[in-house]
Amino acid sequence: MVCKVKIDDVFSKLKSWKETSDDREAITKDFKFLDFKSAFTFMTSIALKAEEIGHHPEWFNVYNKITITLTTHDIQGLSDKDILLGQFIDNQYEK
Repeated sequence: MVCKVKIDDVFSKLKSWKETSDDREAITKDFKFLDFKSAFTFMTSIALKAEEIGHHPEWFNVYNKITITLTTHDIQGLSDKDILLGQFIDNQYEK
C-alpha cells in the first residue's frame, strides 16, 4: 500500500523541485536540453523506469524543454514513489 509523505520530506530528498500552483499535492520541475533528441532520450529513460516501478509522471514537452509533474493519483498526494522517481529523474538529468 502506498502512503502519503509530507512535502517537506519530498523536498529534502529532491533537487530544485517546487510545489505546483494548482490545488493539489504535486511537485514540478523544468528541464532544458541542447536539442529535441536529447530531451526525448531523457523522456524515454524515465518512461522505462516509470513502467518498472508502476508510477507514471505527468509531462509536457516542446522541442528541448520538458516540464515534469509528480503526484500519486491513487492517494491524491505525494508518496515514496514520487521521491523514488524524482531521484531517478534528477540522476538522469545530471548524466
